[in-house]
Amino acid sequence: MSRSATKTIGTIPRHLFLLVLHLALAGCASFVERIASVADLDVSPIVDLFKTKEPEISAEQTARLKLVAATRPLWQSSVVNESIVAVFSPAFANGAVYAANSEGRLVRLDSATGKQAWNIDTQHKLSGGVGVGEGMMLVGTFKGEVLAFDDTGKSLWKAQVSSEVLGPPQVDSGVVVVRTGDGRIFGLDAANGKRKWVYQGATPALTVRNPSRVLIKRGAVFAGFAGGKLVALSLSDGNVKWEATVSRPRGATELERITDITSLPVADEWQICAVAYQGRVACFEISNGNQIWARDASSSAGLAMDDTYIYLSEDRGAVIAYTKSNGTTVWRQDILSGLRLTAPIVRGTRVVVGDSQGYVNFFRHDDGAIVLRAATDESSILAHPEHLSNGIVVQTRKGGLYAFGIQ
Repeated sequence: MSRSATKTIGTIPRHLFLLVLHLALAGCASFVERIASVADLDVSPIVDLFKTKEPEISAEQTARLKLVAATRPLWQSSVVNESIVAVFSPAFANGAVYAANSEGRLVRLDSATGKQAWNIDTQHKLSGGVGVGEGMMLVGTFKGEVLAFDDTGKSLWKAQVSSEVLGPPQVDSGVVVVRTGDGRIFGLDAANGKRKWVYQGATPALTVRNPSRVLIKRGAVFAGFAGGKLVALSLSDGNVKWEATVSRPRGATELERITDITSLPVADEWQICAVAYQGRVACFEISNGNQIWARDASSSAGLAMDDTYIYLSEDRGAVIAYTKSNGTTVWRQDILSGLRLTAPIVRGTRVVVGDSQGYVNFFRHDDGAIVLRAATDESSILAHPEHLSNGIVVQTRKGGLYAFGIQ
């Protein structure tokens, strides 16, 4: 990133966020904080959508939500987290749940009982995780370190990338793919962490800070970027396969022109879809990037997909279902309007969404009716729910881990 291409804030210590500026975001009910990225160089200002004032919902909504049937967790545990910056998501693999916190703890739990199998201190301040695959557990740090462990918690290797790692690293076909806060994507050798390739995405003057990861499918890495671009890269060498436009910047001010893709794309064997903040939701042919359909939408949380529908957690708190084939709106559920939502996950006939009051919400996939609501520890759920063989698991901002069955 060149200094001339960005708005200068000043020299910033690696472990501090120096600049905090509350801004009114057009079209949004809450305030956002404008903060500087963790680095020792001049960087673009970044909007943090996760650091907002308390959500506001109406008395009528509160009364309606109290009437929704409640459910209890199958089990609960905790990996206490004190960070107000990092967003952690649990991961499921081979009958185990893996979770981490900002203090450097990495734990393995039995997915059926929540019983802890092991708990290690990585000796690093973690900024994102956990990614799992090919017998590896992967986490990142604020200093741009990628740490790899085996399924017993033994350290395998440590690699250095260009800046903080905000989302869980991913691994497939012997390549660890890491996304960094400065708009780069790295491909590392899963055997030793050595760099195989790097891709540099465009960085506008004002961007949204987010813990987005990448999607790996059919030998390609798919990632959304600031400015509304969706890019497909070759997993083996990082070369660009295609680039598509989900949304274009519009508006008079820098805030109005933010249209970043801050969430994970979703895909089946022939179609890939992504959504931009203050932009659109759009679907493309996965082989060549040709657009299939697009609709105006705004989401920093993301999407889910099943055989029939695309589900969207909108920024104003609505959950929306579109047909996969042409983007027709099937239903819209506004009962959580005013709350910040996680990306949805689809499990059987249920669409599951976490919210900023610390509740897990279960909707019918065909008509959007809310059928269950489950409390956790009253702290926000920011990362999308993770699937289990018998349900889902969520991690709260305080580090609470809660597993639920699907009814």
